[in-house]
Parts: sequence; C-alpha cells; structure tokens
Amino acid sequence: MIDRPRLLSVNLATERSVRHGGRDVRTGIYKEPAVGRARLRTLGLDGDFQADRSVHGGPAKAVYVYPSEHYPYFRELLKRPDLSAGFFGENFTTEGLLENGVSPGDVIRIGTAVVRVTTPRSPCFKLAAKAGSPAFIEQFLNSRRLGFYLSVVEEGDVGAGDPIDVIASAAGGPTLAQWIEQRYFSER
Repeated sequence: MIDRPRLLSVNLATERSVRHGGRDVRTGIYKEPAVGRARLRTLGLDGDFQADRSVHGGPAKAVYVYPSEHYPYFRELLKRPDLSAGFFGENFTTEGLLENGVSPGDVIRIGTAVVRVTTPRSPCFKLAAKAGSPAFIEQFLNSRRLGFYLSVVEEGDVGAGDPIDVIASAAGGPTLAQWIEQRYFSER
C-alpha cells in the first residue's frame, strides 16, 4: 500500500491512424511516456495530439487518467506482458488513485496544476483496434476498470513522480466506481 497517490507518467501522442470501417481514422491513442515535465493547459497537455475533442480533450476531458493498478489484470486478459504506461491512451498513469476513491467534482492538485474529476471513460473502437480485438470494448467495459477524465481548474506543470492530493472533495456524491456501476450495469 502506498502512503500517497502519485503520478507515475505523463503520456503524450503524435498523430497516427487506425483502420476502421474500411478507412483510416486519425487517433491520439498511441501515447508514450514523456521525458521531463509537461505543461497542462485548459484543453490538454502541450505536445499531445487529440483527434476528436468530443470524446477526448476539450474543457471537460482535458486529461485522461488510468490507474497503474489495472495493468496486471489486462496483461493477463490480453496475454500481453508488454502493456505499459500509455497503452489505454491515458495522459496520466497513476498509482493510488482509483475509481472507488474519487468522485465527480473532486478537486486535485498534481504538480503545479489543479484539476477536477469529471467522468469515467467510455470505451471506443480506437481502444479495440489498439488491443487488436473488437471484443475488447465489451471486455474493457465489463472490467469496470475504465479510468476517468479531468478538467483543468488551474494550468500548471506536471511530471512523473508528482504527488497527487485531493484538495476539495465533492461531498455526498457517488464515487466513480458507483457511477460506472449505475450508468452501465444497473439495467443489465
């Protein structure tokens, strides 16, 4: 168990494409850990390509967070011991910051930036293409290991090793884990 959540890596992408529906589609899902610190701005990280800001990027989804604790599950599921930070298209790979420990509206300090938890991720075809299986969308969703998005309250610099501190909690609201359960699984 860790004493304090922390940022393990900041992951950035350059533009690439995936094949979908017989055509090439632009994507920023192929993210790699950055060297040094990165500037987090209102619409995302400097140097990070975002292809479709309606699903990743923009004011409510400036940063996608994915807990490192979920990686062992998917290494086993996909039989891919090589899965590493950035595989799920996340900007921040974290340790100690899980869906059952944060709620929409929580305000967090990472490095010199201040961010707000907004919503869990909805899996998409680009993630399935990267995993190499159309079935992965359903597997990812059913795992309930979705990660989540952040909006930017105060721009700042972030880097691997930065501590993560919840500085204001959304009182009385459901955790992201509860929100995921209610949104995707309560009617099943």
